[in-house]
Amino acid sequence: MHTCSKCVMPETSESLTFDNEGVCSVCRQIEFKQTGIDWDAKRAELNEIVDPVRGKYDYDCIVPFSGGKDSTFTLLYLVKDMGLKPLVVRFDHGFMRPTLQDNAHKTFRTLGVDVQHFTPNWQVVRKLMLEALRRRGDFCWHCHTGIFSYPMWVALEKKVPLVIWGEPSAEYSSFYSYDEDEEVDERRFNSFVNLGINAEDMLGMLDDSISDYPVTERDMKPYRYPPAADLRKMRLRSICLGSYIPWDVKAQVKRVKDELGWVGDQVEGVPPEYDYEKIECFMQGVRDWTKYLKRGFARTTHLTSIDIRNGRKTREESIELVKDYDGRRPPSLDLFLRYLDITEEQYMEIVSQHAVAPHVMPTLDEVRAAGMQPKLHDYDKWSRVVGDMSKDEQAS
Repeated sequence: MHTCSKCVMPETSESLTFDNEGVCSVCRQIEFKQTGIDWDAKRAELNEIVDPVRGKYDYDCIVPFSGGKDSTFTLLYLVKDMGLKPLVVRFDHGFMRPTLQDNAHKTFRTLGVDVQHFTPNWQVVRKLMLEALRRRGDFCWHCHTGIFSYPMWVALEKKVPLVIWGEPSAEYSSFYSYDEDEEVDERRFNSFVNLGINAEDMLGMLDDSISDYPVTERDMKPYRYPPAADLRKMRLRSICLGSYIPWDVKAQVKRVKDELGWVGDQVEGVPPEYDYEKIECFMQGVRDWTKYLKRGFARTTHLTSIDIRNGRKTREESIELVKDYDGRRPPSLDLFLRYLDITEEQYMEIVSQHAVAPHVMPTLDEVRAAGMQPKLHDYDKWSRVVGDMSKDEQAS
């Protein structure tokens, strides 16, 4: 399998291309970001977007917020550096971890912000997770779509014409690059966020194999992008802060730790030095494991590649970490299988249909021989409630 000659990302990574020197497109994008952008001019552009709405509405902007490092830094920057009054909007994907919730609580109280929290119907989420796993080998469809569409509905309802997100996708993938304008709009939503399945199509795919909850069109609204005509009428802009200031994850993590008391956490399959990455979801280990089975790499490959691009790690150091951390089954998979009421054999069979060549997916026997990752410190606090009384009573 071909791997980037600069970082350690493989050819099976979605959206990646390679030039004639064998360097991947994301490495080239980051080179352009570091040398080809006038960041003073970009910062002035940001002021030109913000100034016309500042103080004109109940809130200056909407900030979609998970509580991870990127949304926390974005909120900090907008409140403290730019003096804005945002409305924080949280879409609860169902798997938020205790440390993450403590961080959010400290952040909201320290910065002084209003917060709107939405938790979607769990039985709908279960059905969406299973169908997305079957159709795309990615059970996070409800999370991808809900996080990016629900705040837009709130912006419409609250009549706030500006939504500000954190990092642009050009930082990590090549659906967009740093030399083009990236707005978090319907084009972006349909390009890769919804995995090519819109809410109406997904509704028609659902069955009652794990829940008899009668999902209707109304249940799907949080996962559907608002009508373009309504957004245009309000002249709503939806932008990434990282398109206007140079994004530097490690510097930003230091700042949220210093100024907000934000605390890192360990994630399954990730070296402890990356205690800031994807700490918001206790299903993250399963998501990374599924990616490993399909594409032959997991989060350590991705994280160490970021460090290589920023001159913080050598390629050789990255390769050693990838050997140690990518490729072992996470304990959280047991919980995931329980939520979806499937066996590990059934899960492997579904995922195998989405494996990306030239990677060859390991067999279940090979997975078991490789051993398990250790349980995380808060593993026993993750909810075991499925919402099916017979299964919940059986497990208690």
